[in-house]
Amino acid sequence: MAKSKTSEDFLGNESGLTGQYKTWFLDYASYVILERAVPAVEDGLKPVQRRILHAMKEMDDGRFNKVANIIGQSMQYHPHGDASIGEALVNMGQKELLVETQGNWGDTRTGDEAAAARYIEARPSKFALEVAFNPKTTEWQLSYDGRRNEPVTLPMKFPLLLAQGAEGIAVGLATKILPHNFCELCEAAMKYLRGKKFELYPDFLTGGMIDTTNYNDGKRGGKVRVRSRIEEADKKTLLIRNVPYGVTTTALIDSIIKANDQGKIKIRKVTDNTAAEVEIQVDLAPGISPDITIDALYAFTDCEVSISPNACVITEQKPQFLGARELLTLSVDHTKNLLKSELEIKLADLQEKWHFTSLEKIFFEKKIYKELEKKHANWDKVLEAIAIAFEPYRKQLKRAISREDIIKLTEKPVRRIYRLDIDELNDQIKALEAEIKQVKHDLNNLVDYAVAYYENLLKKYGKGRERKTEIKLFEAIQAQQVAIANVKLYANREEGFIGTGLKKDEFIVDCSDLDDIIAFTKSGKMKVVKVAEKAFIGKDIIYVAVFRKNDERTTYNMIYADGKTGVSYAKRFNVTGVTREKEYDLTKGEERSRVHYFSANPNGEAEVVKIILSPGSSARIKEFDFAFETQEIKGRASMGNQVTKHAIRAVKLKEAGKPTLSGRKLWFDDQFGRLNTEEKGQFLGSFAGDDRLLVIYGDGNYEIVDTELTQRFDAEKIIEIRKFDPERIITAIYLDNEKQQFNVKRFKIETTTLRNKFLFIKEGEGNRLEAVTTHPEPVAVIKSGRGSAAKTQKVKIAALVEVMGWKAVGSKLFDYGKTVEISWGQKEEKPEQGELFQ
Repeated sequence: MAKSKTSEDFLGNESGLTGQYKTWFLDYASYVILERAVPAVEDGLKPVQRRILHAMKEMDDGRFNKVANIIGQSMQYHPHGDASIGEALVNMGQKELLVETQGNWGDTRTGDEAAAARYIEARPSKFALEVAFNPKTTEWQLSYDGRRNEPVTLPMKFPLLLAQGAEGIAVGLATKILPHNFCELCEAAMKYLRGKKFELYPDFLTGGMIDTTNYNDGKRGGKVRVRSRIEEADKKTLLIRNVPYGVTTTALIDSIIKANDQGKIKIRKVTDNTAAEVEIQVDLAPGISPDITIDALYAFTDCEVSISPNACVITEQKPQFLGARELLTLSVDHTKNLLKSELEIKLADLQEKWHFTSLEKIFFEKKIYKELEKKHANWDKVLEAIAIAFEPYRKQLKRAISREDIIKLTEKPVRRIYRLDIDELNDQIKALEAEIKQVKHDLNNLVDYAVAYYENLLKKYGKGRERKTEIKLFEAIQAQQVAIANVKLYANREEGFIGTGLKKDEFIVDCSDLDDIIAFTKSGKMKVVKVAEKAFIGKDIIYVAVFRKNDERTTYNMIYADGKTGVSYAKRFNVTGVTREKEYDLTKGEERSRVHYFSANPNGEAEVVKIILSPGSSARIKEFDFAFETQEIKGRASMGNQVTKHAIRAVKLKEAGKPTLSGRKLWFDDQFGRLNTEEKGQFLGSFAGDDRLLVIYGDGNYEIVDTELTQRFDAEKIIEIRKFDPERIITAIYLDNEKQQFNVKRFKIETTTLRNKFLFIKEGEGNRLEAVTTHPEPVAVIKSGRGSAAKTQKVKIAALVEVMGWKAVGSKLFDYGKTVEISWGQKEEKPEQGELFQ
């Protein structure tokens, strides 16, 4: 009797459970990677997508088919459930490239799902039929059950992987390829074929804006930032016009509500008005800046998302990480090879057709068909006689005559042959010869043929597929600068605690939970901490405030006594950058050091204080004044200058300080439409606290604004931005479209309302501002005509036109003409850096 195997035998045997564990996981991982999640580089399709398209082609008769029927047909090739097939088909249909749809296919922008499969219909698009199918160039394999043939890959003659994008999670790896623009892919393919450089950047059907600075060609480690387009309808209302890629309107609204609940933004309500186009209306709370709210929406909601591409594809049955440019070159090379194969197949077919047509012509023209009327012993003898009859004409042919050729000739109906029939055959041969010549030319000039192929695709299918996502640089938004004050900060000065939970103690300031807090103690210690419910600074807190990093204007004035020598020192310093939670000693570092006087000055104010010495000191003068303006502003670690070696009883403020810093220098960055202090863009000048800016727009409006750095400007619409001087005269030339003439006016700004636009040209359809200047003696240079008829005229505007009100229509300057160009004869005055511009 055979001995039964024990569990140890089974577990220890390589063919048993242990052996199976060694291979099962690898088999499963390989299957998921190759057959489920990752697309093939040849056609850019996952297996389920490829099988759906193959099934649709089999069913295609030019009419729409129910998606339920397509799913059923696809299940003959795809060994999985109908749900996964239906989901993949809907996904392809929503990309509007390979599948032409009918019915409710859902909306990727709103997250609405497609209707049930029995209600919606689809068919292959004309584009798909042209680029994806050719049974003669397709490599075939048996389906999973061995009953049918299915393509290994489709003969795709287009970079579909980059056009559609792809996303999938496999075992141990994932792929995320972002979609690119159809027209740009065709143009890039042509550039590559011609040996020129090209760039590729993502483009999304959802539109919006994208910053591709760190795209890294779509490779691992790259990143793109995608934003919604937000418009300011008025001072109380914002309109979100689209959603970022991968975000739905529902998710976006939820993120806005969440940010509002967390106190990051303050809104009254948010309404989804999306219909044919996305429109989300955000109503702001009273007193809230729309510019700051736009920045906050980008910083704290899904109005801006970051996407990390990871282009992984199957190449030669292995996953491989490639960049967008490499994927395009592989696709173009593959397309070129497919075009070559198609031309070679076409050439062989044409040559075969030419051969048989030539045979047919000889057969009838030389009356060889009469051999069929002669009596022969058998059918083989007939065929042999016909073959012998062709012998004198073999040199006219390009290949040997086969038995099959003769049989095919004998199958043609023999009737009375007319000269017209021979002429028709001659015409057919000439046409075939012309086609053969063209195909051979295309084969010899394959690059030009491929370029023409892509040009044809672009011409036929490029309309309506222009770029929808605007490529632009995004400015860095500091979350602390745009966060709304959503918490209250309190302090227990004596015990040394600050925090949002100390509600029984002294209220300090409203702030954001993202802010940093700076605090100083009586012992001369300084610490910067995050806003928290309760944080320990040190006993005897003398000053607490919100900390602004890189603030070079806020100046701290301090007098302290050294704990070892008793000598008192005065110092002025800035705090621009620190390590959070680290304690800094602002004295000489000795124990028992004490601060006598401390002040924080937002514009570097330097006050005068009265110093009162201790009555027991040996000093002859017990009271004297000390002016901080005598001290230079240094770093926080500086010791300071000696004030007195005697003990100080008290320090009292005698005279408030005046600013010791020059006005704040501002620049305008027209790339982002932002004011800044980092010397980016056009220098505007130095600004004191109540100085204003004048902004003039191309539509004939002007606006007076403050110098708040959080403001956003539409730089493309701005003609002039400069420091506002109410006494400066503005000269403007504009087109009066109704009268077909250019008018000129000189005026001063008389309005004082901030952040309100005022139209200073005549109101009317087609009216536009042509030129504007603030030069005191403007000279207009008017060029009219072209070529030999060109004329140039210089006009001194100040001598021609008096200063008038800003609402005045102005005076006629010149008749309108399509060839008229207007410019200024002198350069605009610009402020110099380092001096105050008035």
